[in-house]
Amino acid sequence: MKKTRFLLKTAILSLFVATAISCSDDDDNGNGNNQDSDPNIVELAADNPELSSLVAALERAGLVSALEGDGPFTVFAPTNAAFQAFLTANGFGGLNDVPVDVLTQVLLNHVVSGENFSSGLSSGYISSLSTAGPGGANLSLYVDTSAGVAINGVSDVIIPDVEASNGVVHVVDGVIGLPTIVDHAVANSSFTSLVTALTTGGNTTFTDLLSGDGPFTVFAPVNAAFTSFNNPNGNDINNILANHVISGVAAFSSGLANSYVNTLGTNADGDALSAYINTDSGVSINGSSSVAVADVVATNGVIHAVDGVIDIPTVVTFAVADPTFAPLVTALTEATPGTDFATILSGDGPFTVFAPTTTAFNNLLTALGLDGVGDIDEALLTSVLLHHVVSGNIRSGDLTNPGDTVAASLEGDNITITLPGTDNGVNIADITDGAGNTGIGIIAVDVQAGNGVIHVVNQVLLPDTTN
Repeated sequence: MKKTRFLLKTAILSLFVATAISCSDDDDNGNGNNQDSDPNIVELAADNPELSSLVAALERAGLVSALEGDGPFTVFAPTNAAFQAFLTANGFGGLNDVPVDVLTQVLLNHVVSGENFSSGLSSGYISSLSTAGPGGANLSLYVDTSAGVAINGVSDVIIPDVEASNGVVHVVDGVIGLPTIVDHAVANSSFTSLVTALTTGGNTTFTDLLSGDGPFTVFAPVNAAFTSFNNPNGNDINNILANHVISGVAAFSSGLANSYVNTLGTNADGDALSAYINTDSGVSINGSSSVAVADVVATNGVIHAVDGVIDIPTVVTFAVADPTFAPLVTALTEATPGTDFATILSGDGPFTVFAPTTTAFNNLLTALGLDGVGDIDEALLTSVLLHHVVSGNIRSGDLTNPGDTVAASLEGDNITITLPGTDNGVNIADITDGAGNTGIGIIAVDVQAGNGVIHVVNQVLLPDTTN
């Protein structure tokens, strides 16, 4: 096999040399006026019998004039044998059986803008001219230079750096198909641990899913992330993996903002888990995993390589990750050392937490004439915090609508949730707290953790302190 490949490489290289000499002679015309000794990319391919299938494909797809343009372009040019293998593998009898739109995108997936010689290539992602990604995004190509030059793990460069007047051609031994998310994961050795986790025990649930239409957004942990993750909470690994996938959207980094999204991970009731995305400095997820390589584009979605495994979140995870809740975290930790709220709210639960924003706490401090959360009497603050927690996983859809839902807080007093909310539609629902304060607004709902759910409120809930 190696001998055959060597002979093929030698034959193709000889043809390129002969082509170059012939074109040089033609351009010179015997007058010493060699204006441009290099043929353009299409001319170069047309003069090489081993690339006749590529030329025929370009003609069928109407791409000849494009690749005769100024460029410069880098073209990974499949041999005739590569095209035949592609046709056979996909059940096509010949090039004319391949739909023109598919053939066009496949060919464009072999073309990169700019002149990229092999000496300048390094392992990493580049964008092809194929627009078969979500919303017309350019597909990514994974270049692996660890042993020669390989593209997407399916095509090796057998003759590099054939110069043309409008770019450079690298002859490859395989057609580079249109990659799915799974194809990209398999091609990149940085995702070996992820692929192993996805397929352990012959499991094809994730590979089947992520090879489908999508679109999906996948936060893909690199090998080092898996090495450092010891699953401290003993969560189901399949649910952890699902917690790295957003279905129904290809979320490119340019479109991300501080917000919550739903993943394919679930709690015990089957509710979709939330993930908190923070873009204040780069992109982080749940405060524990940061995007190292963004926007790897596949036909059915986008991959962001992350430096940490995203475990199943607790309600504490979101409180710590979201800067909106900074005063709440201070209240639960530094200001109430007598109660281990972090451990309690990281337990099995489930809990429903009505989480006050920074503005809500600041308004309370102003009303009390205090400078910080730590200035509140610890016993009172402990009661206030417990008044924000209800047993059970009570989502917005579980509430009486329209009407009132009465729930006992862990502090002991009831709170009453009224749907629909008032305040000109700003409030999703209104709360009456234990002290009888009304009009407290729920302004965001259903931030779902593994051990409970958070609803965001715009005022601090107060218990009845007259008893």
